[in-house]
Amino acid sequence: MKEHTMETIIGNLLRTGVIASAAAVFTGGIMYLAARGGATANYKVFKNIDPALSNIKGIFAGAISMKPEGLIQLGLLLLIATPIARVAFSIFAFAKAKDRLYTIVTLLVFLVLMYSLFVR
Repeated sequence: MKEHTMETIIGNLLRTGVIASAAAVFTGGIMYLAARGGATANYKVFKNIDPALSNIKGIFAGAISMKPEGLIQLGLLLLIATPIARVAFSIFAFAKAKDRLYTIVTLLVFLVLMYSLFVR
């Protein structure tokens, strides 16, 4: 894969991820404000989010059912996934270019990302 082609694909991947994330958060935010924008905030009581929105399956279910909180969470999830997708794509691009050093280094970066996300 040519370097210019790889840079173009990565640029488009990052741009698409950020735009999709912003669109989801913006749509969810508008829906949330339309439904609850006039309510007075009570800062004496902490109200946690719906526990279903704390996992990927629940976030997708909330977004599909067009719940504002689900759309906002989906947007944040997309924002986190965008650079991870970039690193994953880079692994395959470097492997296809037969650049072993960059493939290994990028794979290590990917493993560190996965470790930081899933291991507590």
